[in-house]
Amino acid sequence: MQRIGADSSIFSTFAVGMGRILAIDYGTKRTGIAVTDPLRIIAGGLETVPTHTLHGWLVKYFAAESVDVIVVGKPTRMDGSPSESMAHIEPFVRRLRETFPGKEVVWYDERFTSRLAQKAIIDGGVPKMARRDKALVDKVSATIILQSYMESRQYEL
Repeated sequence: MQRIGADSSIFSTFAVGMGRILAIDYGTKRTGIAVTDPLRIIAGGLETVPTHTLHGWLVKYFAAESVDVIVVGKPTRMDGSPSESMAHIEPFVRRLRETFPGKEVVWYDERFTSRLAQKAIIDGGVPKMARRDKALVDKVSATIILQSYMESRQYEL
């Protein structure tokens, strides 16, 4: 990373040779995907894809965009133990690590992201009928996972 200017604000730093961070909110039917901008400053919802097409979608996306880190939402119960859906997600993460060995794959706690996503959608003024779109909730959930991960890492970009 190369710094430009004397201060350490995120606006004065330029990331050289750094790929994006992609977050995945994995579901059995649909998967929400969020990604950072190339400088890793802004997290934004990218897409929601049918889970059965996710692997192929990722192959195409990684061929077109530089991604160094994949953050996968880890479904956890309130007591910290893994939820039942980990049985579906763990094989997916193993395959990710095998298929993309050059990418760092990390887990990140996704507790409450669906509720936070629904609240963000309501607060954002999305009409009631559009709020029923579960794909939108999945994409916003992935964005919340990504933003929380970035904040936890205290990125200075």
